[in-house]
Amino acid sequence: MECVFGMVGNGFSLVVADSSAVHSILVHKSNEDKIMILDSHKLMGASGEAGDRAQFTEYVQKNVALYQFRNGIPLTTAAAANFTRGELATALRKNPYMVNIILAGYDKETGPSLYYIDYIATLHKVDKAAFGYGSYFSLAMMDRHYRKDMTVEEAVDLADKCILEIRSRLVVAPPNFVIKIVDKDGAREYAWRESVKDAPVSTS
Repeated sequence: MECVFGMVGNGFSLVVADSSAVHSILVHKSNEDKIMILDSHKLMGASGEAGDRAQFTEYVQKNVALYQFRNGIPLTTAAAANFTRGELATALRKNPYMVNIILAGYDKETGPSLYYIDYIATLHKVDKAAFGYGSYFSLAMMDRHYRKDMTVEEAVDLADKCILEIRSRLVVAPPNFVIKIVDKDGAREYAWRESVKDAPVSTS
C-alpha cells in the first residue's frame, strides 16, 4: 500500500513517501527511504516494485552526476525530468520498469518545480502530485487545502493532514513516512513521521 506525494510551495518543493518495504503479505522493514537525493537541488520520490525502484533511481542519480562531471554544470530539473522520462520510454519497449516518480527540484532561474512521471513514461509539470493507494486521500486533501504561496510550515502541516488521513482511512496503511524538502539552500531530509519503529537486531 505505497504512497508518494509532493507539492510546490513559495520557494520550495516538498516530497513525502511511506517507508515500508513490503512483499506479498509481509512487511520486511518500516524505515526504507524511498526519496532519492539526485544532486544538491533535486529529489526523486519513487513507488513501485522494490527492485525496479532501487535500480532505476540509482541509475538516474548516477547519470545526473555523470552529466555534471562531464560538462561542469548540473542538469536543470526540467532536463532531469525529460532524461528520466526518456529512459522509461526506452525501457517500455524492452524491459519496463514498474516505477512511478515524483521529481522535485530548485533552479536559480526558474525556482521550485515538481514533475509527475509514471511507469508508462507520462511526464507532466504539476503543482501537486501523488502515487499509490494513498493518493486517493492525499490528492483530496491537497485539492481542498493546497495553495501556491504556502510556507514550509504550512506545507508540512498539509503533509501531516494527508498522512493522518491515509493512516485513518486506508485499510492497510503504512505506519511511517519521510518528508524531504528542496529549496535555494539545497535538498535535505526534513522529518520522519513514525508510528512504528523497527526492533533493534541483536548481534549476539
